[in-house]
Amino acid sequence: MNALNAPPKVAVLGATGCVGREVCAALARTGHEVLAVARNHRPHADGHTFVPLDVAAVEPAELAALFTSARVGVVVNATGGWVLTQEAMEYAHVRLVDRVLAATARMARRPRIVQVGTIHEYGFVPEGVPIDERIVPNPTTPYAVTKHAGSEAVLAATRAGDAEAVVLRAVNVCGPHTTEASFLGAVMARLSEATEEEGIELTVADARRDYVDVRDLAEAVVKAAHAPVVGRVVNIGRGEAVNMRELVSLLVAASGFPAHAVRERSAAVESKGGGWTRADITLADQLLDWRPRIGLAQAVRDMWATWEAAPGRRAGPPI
Repeated sequence: MNALNAPPKVAVLGATGCVGREVCAALARTGHEVLAVARNHRPHADGHTFVPLDVAAVEPAELAALFTSARVGVVVNATGGWVLTQEAMEYAHVRLVDRVLAATARMARRPRIVQVGTIHEYGFVPEGVPIDERIVPNPTTPYAVTKHAGSEAVLAATRAGDAEAVVLRAVNVCGPHTTEASFLGAVMARLSEATEEEGIELTVADARRDYVDVRDLAEAVVKAAHAPVVGRVVNIGRGEAVNMRELVSLLVAASGFPAHAVRERSAAVESKGGGWTRADITLADQLLDWRPRIGLAQAVRDMWATWEAAPGRRAGPPI
């Protein structure tokens, strides 16, 4: 492939997180050169050009200079997190986006922006209702409110002609390198420390939620980096509302922990996304030519495998 036909260089913000690292890997597989940007270096970023940077703290002119000198054609915002204070959420989800938009607006050749948002931007949806892009967002939690503010800033800049962007609203993710801050990550941590003799009690919400493998989400990001779609919101998920007990059972089976030693206790839903999520992914198919490929059983097995293989982790649950 010559330089004229080479795919654009992509800056991935939040490159060392669960989503960002898979986005970097998916881009590399499709021939993209990656500029990995994160506050702290991680070994898995070694295959890419890495820049240690707090994007929310840097001046827009400095960020614009970085993107220009690296010849960045696409910026993917895969930053953010769940376990944050209100102030930290504003910093990561709103201030950072404002800095990116101010930076790219200064550039002679503005890069395309792919903003990874969340399905929780729509707020709580009645059980049984598929969540499509026509639903008017009504975020109610600090996480959802700040993520939505970032997405809306990107869309507003695009409407004003100051950016070229698309927003992906993703459901909960599972699969490799899922963070311990998530529900499934917390369950993995409990399983890795439990013994068969003592057993384990898990509190599982009476809920049905849509989960997508993080590698499928990464493929959607790659598609969005190239698709002739501007100023649109596209939902990304499996399009299935899975009972949380079923998901936990898959994880227990993947861990090898004896099912008879697991005690489940029901609980009211305490979540940033309510008790029901099922994304309507019709638009993702139509606009991005994207659909999920990885089944939940495989995603959960791979999630446990990467957890088990992490440095300093035990070889498996002490059964």
